[in-house]
Amino acid sequence: MKSFHLQSHLNEIHATFPEAKHRPVIGITANYANEDACLRDRYYKQVVDAGGTPFIIPPVADKHVIINTLEHIDALLLTGGGDYNPLWCNEEPSPRLHAVNATRDLPELLITRLAFNRQIPMLGICRGIQTLAIALDGHVAQDISGNNEGNDKPSIKHSQDADRNELTHSITIAPDSHLFNIYKSERIYVNSFHHQAVDDPGKRFRTTATAPDGTIEAIESCEFKPIMGVQWHPEWLEEEGLKLFQWLVAQANNFHVAKQLHGRLLTLDTHCDTPMFFPQGIQFNQRDPRILVDLHKMDEGHQDAVIMAAYLPQPKLGETFSSKVDVNWADNSQQSTAITPTVYADLIFDKIEDIVHDNSQYISIARTPADLYEDKRKGRKSIMMAIENGLALEHNLANVKHFAQRGVVYITLCHNGDNDICDSAKGCNTHNGVSQYGEKVIAEMNDYGIMVDLSHASEKSFYDALQISRTPIVCSHSNCRALCDHPRNLTDDQLRALAARGGVAHTTLYAGFLRKDGQATILDAIRHLEHAIDIMGIDNVGLGTDFDGDGGVPGLADSSELINFTLHLLRRKYSEADIRKIWGGNWLRVMAQVQSKKNNS
Repeated sequence: MKSFHLQSHLNEIHATFPEAKHRPVIGITANYANEDACLRDRYYKQVVDAGGTPFIIPPVADKHVIINTLEHIDALLLTGGGDYNPLWCNEEPSPRLHAVNATRDLPELLITRLAFNRQIPMLGICRGIQTLAIALDGHVAQDISGNNEGNDKPSIKHSQDADRNELTHSITIAPDSHLFNIYKSERIYVNSFHHQAVDDPGKRFRTTATAPDGTIEAIESCEFKPIMGVQWHPEWLEEEGLKLFQWLVAQANNFHVAKQLHGRLLTLDTHCDTPMFFPQGIQFNQRDPRILVDLHKMDEGHQDAVIMAAYLPQPKLGETFSSKVDVNWADNSQQSTAITPTVYADLIFDKIEDIVHDNSQYISIARTPADLYEDKRKGRKSIMMAIENGLALEHNLANVKHFAQRGVVYITLCHNGDNDICDSAKGCNTHNGVSQYGEKVIAEMNDYGIMVDLSHASEKSFYDALQISRTPIVCSHSNCRALCDHPRNLTDDQLRALAARGGVAHTTLYAGFLRKDGQATILDAIRHLEHAIDIMGIDNVGLGTDFDGDGGVPGLADSSELINFTLHLLRRKYSEADIRKIWGGNWLRVMAQVQSKKNNS
């Protein structure tokens, strides 16, 4: 009989190539009872029916196990079960508290927080929604039996004696939610078997469904991430419950595609200001909450490379440069009164080189596009170095060669205020554009293969530099003035002129450059990018986050979230070739052109 003839089953598998279609891997947290890691079959059967590959995760708090698990899953399903120890919410136990499941608590809170850092899609069910809340700064009520006391809402029973596949009460769904898009209704019926519930979703979530008594029945990410929690048990609700598992599997598939894409292409952020935090003693090899770019966050966001700028503040009339900077962080530094702009920039580059030296197995300094691709091939991250404000040259053309030899790939000619090179977008038209000295600086930068960056420059400086430079210019972190009327943003005419000369303009995440009113988000960044594409074409755009220089918005808050940028591009049906260009391909084309034109004499 075929049923018990192994080779017959194998023949069916081997009859096609590949043997199976890809199905995203869904990690499912296991329950723990009577010294057994266990799981209701309804969970993994719904995952299979939704088109996913179930992977059962035992309750283990070992960091090596958790991290390696997260490396291999495309989504996380947080299952139901016993109560949380209220000490996780800094509370003493209520008399209404039921049996806690301490074996699960720490492993699930850890894996949830670490999955969140990695942008892994998540669905929490019953205890799972509570896991999301506790792990991500929300709060769970120990018992909700009296949650309607003092108000006029009806009291309903949540801990049912009914069969688990029986619908027991209704919920109201917010119309602007993923849940509404799944069920196409503002009111559905659910089953219910719980006495704890989320009473404060925290700042990362919003409530998207409630029961008639006001109990929170569903939460979703308010940071444009595929994370959802529901209080009921859809694993028991057959076709209606399957819809939630299909949502999770679809999000897992998108995430898998994005991860694979990041494995094939180079992802480069062309502007961050992390060196501004050197005075605080940051730890680049730790997940340091004070900075938006570090090794952990780059790894979590599948980011390959970043250009770190040595930012130099522009002194106002009567101010000295040394009075505006802190160098106590630098080893063997001079007294602040002796610090000049050139010395200060060199101290920053010394510190970057120290960071790289201390973490040389994982990160390298790159000077050319070839260096970046070699680092990626070897599994290392890359840092490139830049200068933000040509003040660093100290009116000495010889310093262009000096910084070229240090590995500086671009110099932003000015910052917020006119300097001796050119006028700033926030300046007073000192030179009516680029100064005579500035012309020589640009020519020297051309000779030494340093890119000319016109972010922060006035319109007249922009057009002057465009004519003076023998090679294409760049705007490493600038947005579109047509969408947000700010002098730091580029007009459509500037964008056209830049593209006509082969340059690039990279969308930045500084909220004030994205919109004039309301909360800027990742959607605004995409809007500016797509406007630039409409005006310039796909070959002239990219991303320069301005992380740690006040850049960062919900959905793209730090380097760990950069894969979300790719997910949004994929949703908009950009091709892999176009995404490759946006993620640094266009910039590296210009860099290669600039470096190939340098004078080697």
